[in-house]
Amino acid sequence: MPSIYGLKSRFQQLLRPASNALATAGVSPNQVTLAALAISFATGATIFHFRNFRALVLLPVVLFLRMALNAIDGMLAREHNQKTPLGAVLNELGDAFSDSVLYLPLAVVPGFSPTAVTVAVLLAILTEMTGVVAVQIGASRRYDGPMGKSDRAFVFGALGLLLALRASIASAIPYILWIVVALLLFTIFNRARRALAELQGTTPR
Repeated sequence: MPSIYGLKSRFQQLLRPASNALATAGVSPNQVTLAALAISFATGATIFHFRNFRALVLLPVVLFLRMALNAIDGMLAREHNQKTPLGAVLNELGDAFSDSVLYLPLAVVPGFSPTAVTVAVLLAILTEMTGVVAVQIGASRRYDGPMGKSDRAFVFGALGLLLALRASIASAIPYILWIVVALLLFTIFNRARRALAELQGTTPR
């Protein structure tokens, strides 16, 4: 299924100079991962505190920064021989925690459905867990869409920007969130299906 994740290689090319500069400065992938997590916590706390649309202007900025940092920590690990077991653990747990602390505070912002937000966050965690379980059964780490990490960041970032700019979409928010929930359910199914197909040497339709 189509996913923004498919643009990752081009995004990495743009970030490679920054990654190389950080490597030269002695910055480790784990430090970048923890920085992304800290920024996510600070942003989630800010949204929870103010509980209004104006605070949501932080979402697109921070989500873009988080995607950049996530790409950089991966490049530091792979391209500068800094892969570690701790880094792998921090990378997966950091994504789950970051998603939770960035998106759960939206449940207290007027116009958002607390139920839909909570279900979306839980399914987002299960989506990434499904990708990791693929490795456990002998397949590759699955990043299939249509609602992977990058896709979620795009949707919530766009919502945050539009609401901060006072676009008249408040009445559509619950419907958008439930569409995200449906796409997350399909993503879980899609990742599991493709992991099993990989093991069997087949290509799912």
